[in-house]
Amino acid sequence: MNFRDYTFDIFPRTLAYNFSRLTSVNLCNPVTLTFSVTAACQSLCKTCQIGKLYRENPKRVKDDLSLDEIEKIFKSIGHVYFFNVSGGEPFLRTDLPEIIKLAILHLSPKIVHIPTNGIATRKIEKGVRDILSIMDEIAPNVPFTVKPSIDGVGSKHDEIRGIEGNFDQLVNTIKALKAIEADHPRFHLELGTVVSNFNINDLSEIEDFVHDQGVESYRNEIAEQREEFFNIGDEITPSGEVYEQLMERFKEKIKKNIHKKKKLARTTESLRLVYYDLVSDIMKQETQTIPCFAGISNAHINYNGELWPCCVIGYKSPLGNLRENGYDFQAIWRSEQAQKVRADIKAKKCWCPLANQAYSNILCHPPSLLKVFINMFRHV
Repeated sequence: MNFRDYTFDIFPRTLAYNFSRLTSVNLCNPVTLTFSVTAACQSLCKTCQIGKLYRENPKRVKDDLSLDEIEKIFKSIGHVYFFNVSGGEPFLRTDLPEIIKLAILHLSPKIVHIPTNGIATRKIEKGVRDILSIMDEIAPNVPFTVKPSIDGVGSKHDEIRGIEGNFDQLVNTIKALKAIEADHPRFHLELGTVVSNFNINDLSEIEDFVHDQGVESYRNEIAEQREEFFNIGDEITPSGEVYEQLMERFKEKIKKNIHKKKKLARTTESLRLVYYDLVSDIMKQETQTIPCFAGISNAHINYNGELWPCCVIGYKSPLGNLRENGYDFQAIWRSEQAQKVRADIKAKKCWCPLANQAYSNILCHPPSLLKVFINMFRHV
């Protein structure tokens, strides 16, 4: 995101989103669309049960939306700004490049982002190269980011992720993606950590390792109890006080190095500085501390066609099912059920530190957005 993009694309939407939240009249598309492309995952993470459920019942992937279904849905949506892929493990879908092609053709995103567990190095490398080849033809100016997860160094990563040898494969994946990054200036490699009760004493070691790899962009997000992850009730989330202490040192490093970053990384780092403070406040107060625009600024399509306001309350509070409603996104987006879910969110019947949603909430909240711009110019 840069200032021009914000002024001409995102800013008018934030006005519409605030109007929608006040009146329940939905005027425009979400700025961020997340699509969980598959129920398949090889990982057995301590913070997520998707891989465990997949291992117990591999037939779950039979409910994955087909390419034809995906195209029908995308055609009914219109333009979004951020297209965020999720899973399961996205690169287990061999047709992932075709999904990205459909997204570019029908959604016209300005940024495409894919996370990965980093296990299947060859599949990931091939998938990224195939996606870049497609984007070179039809979207040559759209940034593309891939974010492998790192939750520890060496055996600690394997322990949290539940797969022996995962860390070694992650290192191979980082090397492969760095080679691609060297040849493709608009491809960005990131690394990300889920901060949980299992690694709160290891963040400095993880961060040092990331810097040793020469990876420019690194972020962490607090472990959450989500409907999507089937982990409600699991003791995985650090307290707000603990998280705040952990982030102080991390924020200082960001401020010290932000002037060395490229424009996209500098913008996202400025946003994350505000996000880390926001998460601390939310976790300590256990409520929404700024307005939440889930189901307005953001939407989430699950692998089976359910449309959610977000992944945290997804299964419990769906907006509707695209398969059961003729693949018509707009019909569900403007339905009475969607209005009811938004009203519950507005009434603060839920709260969470979900990163993608928090970023949008910051953009829609003028005092928080001002802090982002101050960070961008104060630390250059």
